[in-house]
Amino acid sequence: MIDIKFLRENPDAVKENIKKKFQDNKLELVDEVIELDAKSRAAKQQADELRSNRNKISKQIGALMAQGKREEGMALKEEVTKQAKQLEELEAQEAEYSAKVTEIMMQIPQIIDPAVPIGKDDTQNVEIERFGEPVVPDFEIPYHTEIMEKLNGIDLDSARKVAGNGFYYLMGDIARLHSAVISYARDFMIDRGFTYCVPPFMIRSNVVTGVMSFAEMDSMMYKIEGEDLYLIGTSEHSMIGKFIDTINKEENLPYTLTSYSPCFRKEKGAHGIEERGVYRIHQFEKQEMIVVCKPEDSKMWFDKLWQNTVDLFRSLDIPVRTLECCSGDLADLKVRSLDVEAWSPRQKKYFEVGSCSNLGDAQARRLKIRVSGEGGKKYFAHTLNNTVVAPPRMLIAFLENNLNADGSINIPVALRPYMGGKEIIK
Repeated sequence: MIDIKFLRENPDAVKENIKKKFQDNKLELVDEVIELDAKSRAAKQQADELRSNRNKISKQIGALMAQGKREEGMALKEEVTKQAKQLEELEAQEAEYSAKVTEIMMQIPQIIDPAVPIGKDDTQNVEIERFGEPVVPDFEIPYHTEIMEKLNGIDLDSARKVAGNGFYYLMGDIARLHSAVISYARDFMIDRGFTYCVPPFMIRSNVVTGVMSFAEMDSMMYKIEGEDLYLIGTSEHSMIGKFIDTINKEENLPYTLTSYSPCFRKEKGAHGIEERGVYRIHQFEKQEMIVVCKPEDSKMWFDKLWQNTVDLFRSLDIPVRTLECCSGDLADLKVRSLDVEAWSPRQKKYFEVGSCSNLGDAQARRLKIRVSGEGGKKYFAHTLNNTVVAPPRMLIAFLENNLNADGSINIPVALRPYMGGKEIIK
């Protein structure tokens, strides 16, 4: 959510930003919010004047009564009563206008970073850099579920009977590999100075609307029936929520946290053949990283966060590349986003395994995450998040890039301590 003052003073800039995101249907919201904001401020000003006038009259009543001028005092009392009713009406108007302003402001996209390429959708994202040499072996690589099945590592049929499509049973060494990757990612981030955290896996609606747009909320979140609780789609949601309605000392920033959680997503819509198996699922586990920092430091942290993911994948012998997300592919709260994609030897192309996002002060403004700076001056923090690793999707890249011709899987040196010293799965 952008600053209402900025929108008042720069409506054309806000509209231009909306156009860059190809959301022309939202252009009229700018004029609408300006009109409602003016009405809200006018109602507030009238209410303030009435309160001030009422205080003066109240003093006059006291003086008149003390002088024995009861009749004049009672007349003024009637005037105060009338003004009280008028004040009540003005306060109701102000609250109504203010609520409408907030509702509309939450639909207007955040101002994007100048570095963001302009494009309509993810087909216009821009490749930035490649890390590691993509290799296609001289033997055929099966689909990832076939690799797992040959190793007795997955049972999709039983999962369908128990929970439906989009769920899985991981078994044996594949299940152990899944846990090993999560544990390795946890320690990898701790070694980089991040504080480990296991957050709540459910959050209230005020946190949900604080961390994401209404469109994302509808397409992603599972609501607990009869409760004001939602299952998290990523631990970023509850991790940023940890700071709701707080004033943080500037000298304590940045907060750098890495969190583990299961994640639950609706994943609405039909998906292609490459998204069956464990690519797009309703339940998975994830290691996340989040940063709460001063505004001037968010660009530096953005670069550090995506580099962490690149370094982790390279330590597991998986080639990756980075993509700058174009304007039309950015969620409304994001200032900038960069995807990390892993190489798929089977598909002979890269696919997304992580996404790094700078949300500027959008989440902080919604959740009232403030910083107390020099001289007690308060301002909104900046928040960032990035995927460290999210198996089982990450396992697709891992299995394909470490597969041998005989169907066995090499275990990189970094993971062996988490696999009981195993060098190979067969």
